[in-house]
Amino acid sequence: MNYLLSIMAGVIQGLTEFLPISSSGHLLLFHDIFGFDFSDELLFDVMLHLGTLISLVFFFHHDLAKIIRGFLSSLVNWNLANNYNQRLAWLSVVGTIPAALAGYFLEDFIATTLRSPLIVGIMFIVVGLLFFVFERLAKRQKDIQLMSLFDSLVIGLAQILSLVPGVSRSGITIIAGLGRRLKREEAAKFSFLISAPIIFGAALKKIFDITTLNGTDFFMLFLGSLSAAITGYLTIKYLLKYLAHHSLNIFAWYRLIIGSLILIWFFFFLAGA
Repeated sequence: MNYLLSIMAGVIQGLTEFLPISSSGHLLLFHDIFGFDFSDELLFDVMLHLGTLISLVFFFHHDLAKIIRGFLSSLVNWNLANNYNQRLAWLSVVGTIPAALAGYFLEDFIATTLRSPLIVGIMFIVVGLLFFVFERLAKRQKDIQLMSLFDSLVIGLAQILSLVPGVSRSGITIIAGLGRRLKREEAAKFSFLISAPIIFGAALKKIFDITTLNGTDFFMLFLGSLSAAITGYLTIKYLLKYLAHHSLNIFAWYRLIIGSLILIWFFFFLAGA
């Protein structure tokens, strides 16, 4: 992988980690189309995730500080009903636990059995269709302040599905949020907040799988991580503004078109190869 491909991979990660179009699906396709010749692909993947984590921390630093303060104060004086910081903290905890457990126990199994362009193409289309359904049927009334712990649990359980390549963590959790009557931009914001510990945990888990740093091009790592961080920050900023006034339909159409192209590519070029 040269420096240009490193930057391209970072931009793709920064865009697709937060846009509801699947980062794993796009990076899998990027890998298949361009190939990776980086000396330690696992380390590069870790750095891409750390880049998007940095963008989350910078953009939501006020909310993350509230979550930390709320969690600590709840250990001393439990008062979820009247303390918004505590409520936000425990909504985040409940929303994070299901995917954290599933990721720890199932990620390797899913990576070896479901990492296929066929699965990616199917999931692109299925989630795209769900966007249309929930945009049409969901009653978008609630802010995060009005969420219940059950709402958070439902969104957290939905996040488990994002382990499947092509689903999209933000996409499936926004769908679940709409199903629980959250406003579109509020569903996206909560999705991003509960993704921070998941991204951190996934990166940390992969760090322990790294066996050597011999021959590592650290400048290439830096370029990938930096481009992911910058792109991720801008994506979060403008996506939240967009969703406040627009539907998910543009992403639904994108997923249907790309998913169909992936399936055509798979059946007519890969399957017969």
